[in-house]
Amino acid sequence: MKRDPEFGPWLAQASILIVDDEPGMRNFLARTIGPRCKRLEEAANTDEASKKLDAHHFDVVILDNIMPGKNGVDWLAEQRAIGFFADAILMTAFADLETAIQALRAGAVDFVLKPFRSNQILNAVARCLDRVRLQRENNVLRYELRSASDHMLLRDKLIGESPAIARVRDTIARVAPLPTSVLLTGQSGTGKEVAARSLHSLSDRADKPFVPVNCAAIAPDMIESELFGHLKGAFTSAETAREGLFMHAQGGTLFLDEIGEMPLATQSKLLRVIEDRRVRPVGAEREVPVDLRFIFATNADLEKEVEKGRFRPDLFYRINVMQLHLPPLRDRGDDVQDLATLFMRKLSQQLGMPPVPIDASVRTALGRYDWPGNVRELRNLIERSLILGSFPQDFRGQRSAHAGISNETLEEVERRHILGVLEETGGNRDEAARKLGISRKTIDRKCALWNA
Repeated sequence: MKRDPEFGPWLAQASILIVDDEPGMRNFLARTIGPRCKRLEEAANTDEASKKLDAHHFDVVILDNIMPGKNGVDWLAEQRAIGFFADAILMTAFADLETAIQALRAGAVDFVLKPFRSNQILNAVARCLDRVRLQRENNVLRYELRSASDHMLLRDKLIGESPAIARVRDTIARVAPLPTSVLLTGQSGTGKEVAARSLHSLSDRADKPFVPVNCAAIAPDMIESELFGHLKGAFTSAETAREGLFMHAQGGTLFLDEIGEMPLATQSKLLRVIEDRRVRPVGAEREVPVDLRFIFATNADLEKEVEKGRFRPDLFYRINVMQLHLPPLRDRGDDVQDLATLFMRKLSQQLGMPPVPIDASVRTALGRYDWPGNVRELRNLIERSLILGSFPQDFRGQRSAHAGISNETLEEVERRHILGVLEETGGNRDEAARKLGISRKTIDRKCALWNA
């Protein structure tokens, strides 16, 4: 990443709009800021500035207050009311308290007093970019912590040497540099987010945000606001305007996990965003341009969901351009042994506990077990074993012994194991889901199927 040692690392990536009726001031700002930023546009009046906001995304707007026709404060207030989220720096020749209050009420985050030196405006821009970056990173981290049932361990690497996972890595390497949207499919716990992060890290967007969103973890009545953002007063609890996750991913990658759980009404709006690359926040009149790559993931059969009327066919065809299937752990051969060894070493360091030996009987059980929760279940088993100081007896005995009975189907093994863990947890399905590395919804569906 290109860095300016004096004004921070984000200026080189920024898009900035200058709004001033004086050609001399515009020229000074262009010469000062232009060589240091990615994109710089100029507007001689507020009408021209409004058109540029409709056409492009800007990280910072530098705005003169006193201009013919409409002053900067009034124009800024109008733009905030119809959907404008970028930081605005107001330039003014009058340092009175009333102007400062008006600027803050209109939504300016900083103002500089004319005349000013070049380093003053550069520092003001750098502060804006740092603040926005920190705010977006905090919001993304909040979503990561809310939506991810995995810990951060190995989230950026697909581990294993099996032919199945090697093919996945090869496909990722071929697709990552392209702008194509990708649909990741596979059972829960197979590493779809890991694959998405790999696609991002190998792309030309690697130094921009990666924003993971679990659609199943957001309440249906809130998902539109969370994704698209909203204006103040757009609904009862909207006390302040807020950018959505589309904007947080600006320039980078938006990973929509469990896309099959997205409500139909939101699906239609997502389709428009994919096609037009423009976002309309809730309550806004303006559509905001976005530049991002989409990666989708699902453990559901979307074609069947389309047949049942639960997923829009036009959206399915739009996102199913490049589909990449993540194989279940049971189809990855000796990868389970390599992953178990790696998880044991890494987790013992994280937890500050001595590693539990993975002896021959455990390795046999690892190889025989069907792993309905896939890599996530394996990781949870290793963590549980570290906490207990040994592998659970049911894993050493019951699982491995029953796995060798030829007349027991995989479905029966899965049923017995899930019900066994439910019994261990006293019927607590949330806790059982956590231990198994599968979703609560999966347990509910299985129990309904078994009348359990």
